[in-house]
Amino acid sequence: MTRIRVGLLPSTQFIAGTLPVPKVKDPNTGEVATDRDTGETLHTLTVFLMEEGRAEQMKITVPESGLPGGLQPGMPVRVAELFATPWARLFNGQLSDGVAYRAAALELVK
Repeated sequence: MTRIRVGLLPSTQFIAGTLPVPKVKDPNTGEVATDRDTGETLHTLTVFLMEEGRAEQMKITVPESGLPGGLQPGMPVRVAELFATPWARLFNGQLSDGVAYRAAALELVK
């Protein structure tokens, strides 16, 4: 799969929108997703990217070790090593596609 490093403007800001929750790999079994290389549990959360007078809602996956303690919705965060992975799949004859975002870590902005 192609991973694309996301370049951010120096003025780009992120705000946590939700608490992180474990990412589910298989909804039928409830199996939790893990990092292929480290086996670490992956979490997803919604963040708001604010740049040049506009805001975008994004869902980001972050490994457990990359989540700061005390993270709460509404807190400003810095996103480290953000990558985008385009995806597409055929399910019940319907094509779905999108972009998955993955960050190495989030840091609280003081």
